[in-house]
Amino acid sequence: MKHDTDEDLRREQKAIKTFVSVFGGSFKKLDPLDVDYKVFDKDQKLIAYVEVTVRNKSVKQAFPLLVEATKIAKLVEKRLNPVLVWSCEDGIIYGKAFNLMGELKKGGFPPPSDLSGNCELMVYYENQKALKYIRYI
Repeated sequence: MKHDTDEDLRREQKAIKTFVSVFGGSFKKLDPLDVDYKVFDKDQKLIAYVEVTVRNKSVKQAFPLLVEATKIAKLVEKRLNPVLVWSCEDGIIYGKAFNLMGELKKGGFPPPSDLSGNCELMVYYENQKALKYIRYI
C-alpha cells in the first residue's frame, strides 16, 4: 500500500477538482479505508465514485497507468459509475472502470527491485479509447 505525501494529497485534490469541473459537479472525500471520493452532479445527486492515483509523469509519458488491484475491487463494489483518475504533472487521465482493459501483475509504488519480496497485485493500463484527458490550465 502506498502512503500519500502532502504533495500527493495536493495533486489528488487538483485532479478531482479538474474532473468535476467538466460537468459542474462537486465531490466529498471519503474515509482513508474507502475509495477516495463520492461525486455529485450540479443538483447534488450522487453520480459516481472515484479513485485518484498520483502519477509523477506527464500525461504523454504516464503509460502504463497503474492502480492497486484492491483499490479497483473496492471501487467497482460501489457499482455506481466507478471512475479511475490519474493525476499527472500536466493534467488528468480518466476512464470508467468497467470500460477499461488492464493487465494484472505483481508490482508496487515504486516497483520493487526484487519481485520475490513485498509487493502487491497491480493493474496496468495501456493507452486505450476509453481513456480521456484534460490538461491543466
